[in-house]
Amino acid sequence: MKLLFQAGFFLVLATVEAGAADLSPFGALGEAPPPAPFELRIGAFAHDPLSPEASSADLNAELLFTKFATSPNYFWNLLIPRPQFGVTINFIGKTSNVYGGVTWDVDVYRGLFLEASFGGAANDGYGGLIVPAGHNPMGCNVSFHENASVGYHIDARWSVMGTIEHYSNKGLCDPNRGLTNYGLRLGYAF
Repeated sequence: MKLLFQAGFFLVLATVEAGAADLSPFGALGEAPPPAPFELRIGAFAHDPLSPEASSADLNAELLFTKFATSPNYFWNLLIPRPQFGVTINFIGKTSNVYGGVTWDVDVYRGLFLEASFGGAANDGYGGLIVPAGHNPMGCNVSFHENASVGYHIDARWSVMGTIEHYSNKGLCDPNRGLTNYGLRLGYAF
């Protein structure tokens, strides 16, 4: 009887372990897709719909690099960011940006992931006090860049994400209207 109980216990344990692997298309819950050296993301954004520059669109392209280091501990590994470099180009001559920084991501459930980025940016917008109508008063041509994404890993190479990005000089220059764009991006890891 004791042997039958132990066999049943190990069968239940094996079933639970196998079930955990089904929580993500890449393995156990919290396990990310295999790391790739680079990931290219391309997408389209609505250009700051609440600003003087509203009613236009942007092309966004971003290159993510692999982490500088990794940890065998899942939670410590979350703290290690991936370097990024990107550009957001406006289609009708409004403010465009080039940016660089770091990105943190976490796989949540069955391919769903969350992501946050922080870094610096340069823009071709109007600084100073004289700003033409239909343009944002950016204050200066350097700013901070933040973005947040909710995405889904289609497979180990492809992903799709909804992204919001924000540019602001955080009061380093006056005025500080900033710029906030929203959109969708497609990513390919290679």
